[in-house]
Amino acid sequence: MQAFTVHKGLVAPMDRANVDTDAIIPKQFLKSIQRTGFGPNLFDEWRYLDPGEPGQDPAVRKPNPDFVLNQPRYQGASILLARENFGCGSSREHAPWALDQYGFRAIIAPSFADIFFNNCFKNGLLPIVLPENVVARLFDEVFAHVGYQLTIDLPQQVVLTPDGQAIPFDVQAFRKYCLVNGFDDIGLTLRHADKIRAFEAERLVRMPWLGQRTL
Repeated sequence: MQAFTVHKGLVAPMDRANVDTDAIIPKQFLKSIQRTGFGPNLFDEWRYLDPGEPGQDPAVRKPNPDFVLNQPRYQGASILLARENFGCGSSREHAPWALDQYGFRAIIAPSFADIFFNNCFKNGLLPIVLPENVVARLFDEVFAHVGYQLTIDLPQQVVLTPDGQAIPFDVQAFRKYCLVNGFDDIGLTLRHADKIRAFEAERLVRMPWLGQRTL
């Protein structure tokens, strides 16, 4: 998992409340058994004018010119600014996969659905909860300034605005540790790889039949 320490990026505004996971990555794309390739279908039903199906070439589809991520000023955005209850709906882990694979590193909103919030941390995506009035002010600034960027300093737990304002945010210590070090659940386990190998070797000495293979 990609580590997250300090990130500076262009902000894209998703000016809708209650954005659910089926909007983030529609159900037909959950057929894939891979964990990759979801970025082109992020917000698929809003992003394109034609119906989307797995395996389609995005280059031949009809983009919706009114959708925020299709507007030239937000191309290359890596921070998503959202309204309350972002990520509600079903618990599909494909939603943070799609956001990450599109290029987002962080999402800022007044509130998130619990399961989506947890899934973000497990997949290297930083969800930041800020007060609703602060988020509203950030929306105003994004709309007013082309190329608006924020800097997110996870070790210091602050969002830095272009005018130098530092906006603090909370993050649970263990989740912060995992993100800063790039540890997903497997990575956390592999920290103890030497102990695991030693245990398996010792167990095999005591129970050698476990190493026997049957045809």
